[in-house]
Amino acid sequence: MFLYFFFLFFIYCRHTKMNYCGLLTAQKNPVPLQSVEVELQVKDHVATVISTLNYQNKEDKPVEAVFVFPLPGDAAVCHFSAKIGQTHIVAELKEKQQAREEYDDALSSGQQAFLLEESEQSPDIFSLSVGSLPPGESASIRLEYVIELAVEADEGLRFCLPAVLNPRYQPQGTEGPELPVNSVPASEVPYSLSFSARVSSPRPVSKVESSCSLEPLQFLNSDHTEAAVKLAAGHKFDRDVELLIYYKDAHQPSAVVEAGQDSAEPGTLLGDPVVMLSLYPEFPESVMSSRASCGEFVFLLDRSQSMGSLIRNNNNWHETRISSARDTLLFLLKSLPMGCYFNIYSFGSRYESIFPMSVEYSEKSMEEALKKVEMMEDDLGGTEILQPLKHIYSQPCILNQPRQLFVFTDGEVGYTKEVLDLVRKNAASHRCFSFGIGEGASSALINGLAQEGRGQAQFITGSERMQAKVMQSLKFALQPVVKDISVTWDLPEGVSATVLSPPITTIFQGQRSLLYAQVCGKNSETDCSVTVSYTLADHPFKNQLQFNLNPAKDTGLTVHRLAARSRIRSLEFEERENRGKSDEDVKKKVVELSVQSGVSSGHTAFIAVNKDSGDAVQGPLVRRDVPTPGRRLSCMVFQSSPHSCLPRRRPTVFIPHSTPVFASQASEPEPPRRDPLLQLVSLQKASGCWMLDAALASVLGKNNKEVEESKPAEVSSEVWATILALTWLHGFKMDAKDEWELLAVKAASWVQAQNAPCVKECVDAANALLGCRVQKEALGL
Repeated sequence: MFLYFFFLFFIYCRHTKMNYCGLLTAQKNPVPLQSVEVELQVKDHVATVISTLNYQNKEDKPVEAVFVFPLPGDAAVCHFSAKIGQTHIVAELKEKQQAREEYDDALSSGQQAFLLEESEQSPDIFSLSVGSLPPGESASIRLEYVIELAVEADEGLRFCLPAVLNPRYQPQGTEGPELPVNSVPASEVPYSLSFSARVSSPRPVSKVESSCSLEPLQFLNSDHTEAAVKLAAGHKFDRDVELLIYYKDAHQPSAVVEAGQDSAEPGTLLGDPVVMLSLYPEFPESVMSSRASCGEFVFLLDRSQSMGSLIRNNNNWHETRISSARDTLLFLLKSLPMGCYFNIYSFGSRYESIFPMSVEYSEKSMEEALKKVEMMEDDLGGTEILQPLKHIYSQPCILNQPRQLFVFTDGEVGYTKEVLDLVRKNAASHRCFSFGIGEGASSALINGLAQEGRGQAQFITGSERMQAKVMQSLKFALQPVVKDISVTWDLPEGVSATVLSPPITTIFQGQRSLLYAQVCGKNSETDCSVTVSYTLADHPFKNQLQFNLNPAKDTGLTVHRLAARSRIRSLEFEERENRGKSDEDVKKKVVELSVQSGVSSGHTAFIAVNKDSGDAVQGPLVRRDVPTPGRRLSCMVFQSSPHSCLPRRRPTVFIPHSTPVFASQASEPEPPRRDPLLQLVSLQKASGCWMLDAALASVLGKNNKEVEESKPAEVSSEVWATILALTWLHGFKMDAKDEWELLAVKAASWVQAQNAPCVKECVDAANALLGCRVQKEALGL
């Protein structure tokens, strides 16, 4: 998310293409950025982020400091100002080319100027230029944005301040400037970060968690509806600053009505009230109890060289992104329902698939897929995701098998908008679930894939296990498809609502849907309602939210800015979709709305010129690029190449890799320690059952004789083996239940279908053998 510690090389010069790789600050040039202060203000599920960047030119010549930094793709940047000495300058939003020309003119005349603009290729990358900073001069830059916080599967609200901006791959031949990134190791970041957060909500705050070290949470009132927390000193810049905020009785449907500005003209966005609706549709239990038994599941796995990066597990770097992805595919393939179809694609500079087209899920097809998954490495070069997506969408859909696309990537793509446009054009034929792996994954790409593809986005960072989050998304994918979604408004006479956000195209149980609308007209009656109607399992359903039009207090223009951002993104897509037709008309609308609302866009930029700086700055202007934390690459990664610059590893079957051992060591490396859970899962059959053999006995910590002699005489070996496996999972692996829950449900269904006798006796015998105390009902039997 943001520019507080991750300022790096200008990924594109405004007038020339650059193609660098490696660290360009090796000359040890002084870095003007001294410190970054970030203040987070959370109100319910909306956050305002204020960052102050402090610069000082310690050189004997004037400098231009240029920074490129990550920002949430759905953030609304709404303020940019600078303070030089006692002079305070507030930037204006202007059409981008005009802003650039004013910036260049100011520098050429010796004036101080500041420019903030969004990348043309990806809305989650911004560049900040601080121009003509005289010798010995200090400057403070203040930036502000607002954003909706994402809801996690465990009902936590996720805020992320990214510390890493990794290289974005730009295939040769694609349009637009290339996006090379130059980074330094975290230990070499030359500026400090301070971070504080204040949380307030109508409901009590139960806890705040983080992947980083925090000072103790402080409650600011007796009912715990306000709390504050700070980042502990000494942040290492080796990970994103992520907060998970939990409320008691969280996520109830709500409406926030925000009054317009008194000074704005009625009928304009800022002149009228805007309402933000948070909807949490609830499905009937009778419908949710039955999961879909059909579908076409397409898995698209990033095998670019960056997927070979090590990931942290409890602060120990011992496995790679690609090995974790292989383990995750194991869980996915074991959890698929019988009768569905599936295929696995992988991509880098080229793409390949396990089957020519999706095949029916069976023991044979599952085993064939797993054998090929075992051999997958980060050996396909760059990150060209567009071509495999085009190929997948060109394949005809299978009758009565809804397509579900799962995309796994570290998000290092330089042409994000083109990818999202493709997904949006094909949204009617599928749902897309996206997974951003590791620090620095593009939020614009990962969130955009899910938003345009009517699915769900997940980010896997720090010590989080990929398997748990992916299986949560599979549960959503197995929910019945919601169709015929419509929204109706019941408003007082003379009052109308103009919806500013895209229409709701998908609904998942317990997941939030946001709706923004501009309210026009007046009436003394303020009671209103919104009804969401939809079809689920061929039955019509409705969810209604009642609210009133009395404006909320102390919201400022937060809701207006989020609504403007939503509308701007829709217009920008419309412009790209209609390229060559009425581009200028749509662009004009984007610029007008951006300037009117004070929210940045792809066609506008913030520009500030210090016209009161007195004498012109003398001497040649020296450019200084501030590095950002990230991976330092040892070879070019911005050219299409099927080869990776990283050493290949021998494949390990569904087991996290151990610490690398170098060839120069004299002793033979010890084999990786096998994860018993992965071993057990790998032994499960596609039908859901397990076989009674030595491999299963070994995982259970027993020998063949022990498991054979403990088997009740009346049951088959497969039923006994499956009940043993289920008992072991419930007895010893409840902390990983999110990972194995679906395959356990499939196993329990298989046992029930066998009409086996003496199931309770089997469970009792399994408990006795394994030393557990698991109830038969807990196993789903």
